[in-house]
Amino acid sequence: MILLKQSNQVWLGFISCLLIIILIFYSQLTGANANTLVIATEPTFPPFEMAAKTGGELEGFDIDLMRAIGQESGLKVKFESLPFDGIIPALQSGTVDGAISGMTITPERAKTIAFSRPYFKAGLAIAVQENNSNIKSFADLDNQRIAVQISTTGANKVKTIPGAKITTFDNAPLALQELVNGNVDAVVNDAPVTLYAIKTGNLQGIKVVSELLTEEYYGIALPHKSPYIQIINNSLQTLIDQGKYQVIYQKWFAGSPSSLPLIAPSLQENEESSINFNQLILNLIKGAIITLELTAFSVFLGMVGGALLALARLSNYEVLRWLARFYIDGFRGTPLLVQIFMIYFGLPALFQQLGFTFNIARFPAAVMALSLNASAYLAEIIRGGIQSVPKGQGEAAKSLGMTPTQTMRYVIFPQAFRYILPPLGNEFITILKDTSLVAVIGFEELFRQGQLMVATTYRAFEIYTAVAIIYLILTLLSSRLFSWLEWRLNPLQQVKN
Repeated sequence: MILLKQSNQVWLGFISCLLIIILIFYSQLTGANANTLVIATEPTFPPFEMAAKTGGELEGFDIDLMRAIGQESGLKVKFESLPFDGIIPALQSGTVDGAISGMTITPERAKTIAFSRPYFKAGLAIAVQENNSNIKSFADLDNQRIAVQISTTGANKVKTIPGAKITTFDNAPLALQELVNGNVDAVVNDAPVTLYAIKTGNLQGIKVVSELLTEEYYGIALPHKSPYIQIINNSLQTLIDQGKYQVIYQKWFAGSPSSLPLIAPSLQENEESSINFNQLILNLIKGAIITLELTAFSVFLGMVGGALLALARLSNYEVLRWLARFYIDGFRGTPLLVQIFMIYFGLPALFQQLGFTFNIARFPAAVMALSLNASAYLAEIIRGGIQSVPKGQGEAAKSLGMTPTQTMRYVIFPQAFRYILPPLGNEFITILKDTSLVAVIGFEELFRQGQLMVATTYRAFEIYTAVAIIYLILTLLSSRLFSWLEWRLNPLQQVKN
């Protein structure tokens, strides 16, 4: 009777939790109604949009302006944070009603989404280190290393520079940090954002050179045939006429705002562009090869490190056991993405604070992060394989006069390798997929190549589907290879042969 009562209580608790989850999910689906505008933004573009220092809410010029437009039009505005290169796909899929994120109005973008009338006049500028006297204008960027934010007009502008080595990042602060670390010679980015970052951030030792490279206008992005286009345009015009726009502008910028046209000049130009599908396929193949290179290096170095850690875990010395356990728990207990940021951005910044010059290229940084992380997982796999070998094998080797090293090399490890092969295959596939994370440091592996193509074609579904298929092919081939190795190393199979 007591067991039946306890069982009923368990089921009641389970059903209650399920109902709470359904209610939360339903509230998320119905939270946005006809009077709510879901607006996408990337909060890493100060002073236009950024996370507030207190409270965790969003603030910035774009945020204040959008709230004022919502108040003027009688609409509630709900912001949703998205990466910049994911905003246009979100608009195309209809998951958001609009986006305000310092997005320049261009003819290419206007083919896939709609824009409000311009709400801000800006332009691109060049940032370099303070001791750089070689770069003074756009013409001096030939054959230089340049960092840009993906899917921006700055990224498109630098493509015209002869011999330039271009690195793309997910946001402007990462590109500027790359300049501070000395890994690039210049950053081409929106002038207001760069100046604000230099003035208020911890980006010491960089300066802006030359005048604005371009004249650009930001617009509020919306899906084609959106019912809110005219409402937003009318509200924006009212804010300008009543002087409220100028109040918001002067809160974030010095001086008076520039006059804004009703239509961006760029949309009055008939620019045609074509997609080179052959080049897109070649880029994906190139990215797949780099992904395999990263995986191979990381697994090999991870095996070496994992074997040493496994031996340390099995050591008779307690200090070695504790150090190995600390390493394994540390790397398995923290996200790989954080480890990549710490190695590529954190270490150079730390050494520079200590007065040393230290730079690390993207490929060794990616391999280092992946292999260090893999070592922690492979160590436990190898340790389990070693302990699965019967103890009698080691005792027999000792009776034959073998040293502990010889015993491990010729007796224990060959047998353990056969036991660890299946989980090793799983770890290989995991690392292969985890290589996509190094895209955050601008390394152009398979996933990054897909991002770069989406940034220029805005055909997110087709390109990401192609990327996913290539990953699937690579993982299936890897799985078949390890299955063949497992079959080949099977002693019974050797007897049959």
